[in-house]
Amino acid sequence: QVQLVESGGGSVQAGGSLTLSCSASQYIYCMGWFRQRPGKEREGVAQISAEGGTTYADSVKGRFTIRRDGAKKIMQLQMSDLKAEDTAKYSCAADLGVWIGPSHRCRIEYNYWGQGTQVTVSS
Repeated sequence: QVQLVESGGGSVQAGGSLTLSCSASQYIYCMGWFRQRPGKEREGVAQISAEGGTTYADSVKGRFTIRRDGAKKIMQLQMSDLKAEDTAKYSCAADLGVWIGPSHRCRIEYNYWGQGTQVTVSS
C-alpha cells in the first residue's frame, strides 16, 4: 500500500503562484495531480512517470509544471499565473502503470490517493 501526503495548498490572489508537494511512502512509477472544482467532477491536472514523461491538461499547459525528485518519491506541482477557475481541492495520486509490450506507461486510472489539499484563488 502506497501512502501519499500532500502539502502546500493555500489561498492566493489571481496571478500568483503556489507549489504543491506530494511525498510517497515508496517508489511508484506513475504519479499525478487531480483536482475537483466546486460543482465539477474530478479531473486530471498533470502526471509524470518515473522516467520524467509528463502530460498536462490543456487548461494548465504553460502555467503548471510537474516534477519528481528524491528517488522519485517526491512530486511537486508548480502553479503560476493562477486563475479563479483553478480553485479546487487538489489530490496527489499514484499508480503502478501498465506494460504495453516493452513500454511502461501511465494511464488515467490511479489506485492510490492522498487526502487532498485546498487551493483557493481569489480574483
